[in-house]
Amino acid sequence: MKIYVVYDSEGGHTKTLAEAIAEGAKKVPGAEVLIDHVKDADIYKLPEMDAIIWGGPGHFGTVSSGLKTWIDRLGYLWAEGKLVNKVGAVFCTTATIHGGIESTMLNLITPMLHHGMIVVGLPGNIPENAFYGSYYGVGISCPPDSPEPIDNNGLELGRALGERVARVARVAKKMAEEE
Repeated sequence: MKIYVVYDSEGGHTKTLAEAIAEGAKKVPGAEVLIDHVKDADIYKLPEMDAIIWGGPGHFGTVSSGLKTWIDRLGYLWAEGKLVNKVGAVFCTTATIHGGIESTMLNLITPMLHHGMIVVGLPGNIPENAFYGSYYGVGISCPPDSPEPIDNNGLELGRALGERVARVARVAKKMAEEE
């Protein structure tokens, strides 16, 4: 099964989170994971993917312009129903704890729902998620002056999301093959 992780990143925080997500997805047998910055991400690859995970930094509680521009190019896929029943998930980073993590993730989920995708979040039974409390995906606060891009809890959440998406995509693909 193919999983595409697409990210926007300016200071490296979101790239580090995207890499953790890809690492988690690769734990699932049969997962082939591609990861690209939005500048390099190929929208024409999306129809062949079983799962798509996108994310970026939150800017004032909403999606970064780079990722938004990339998502806005997906209109033809919507018109042709090419992403219907694909598994999707989202992630973001912000500089402050209350920097708009949840609103950014909800803004990232909305296009997935318009495309008919199956959105996967993180349940509360993941220990690292108890502190962050985000069920929409992975949202991490990364203070710009921090010596490390993302703390260990954030990396664990990223890995957990990647693994969960890969497991759900494997089940969805098997169900689609049985139809």
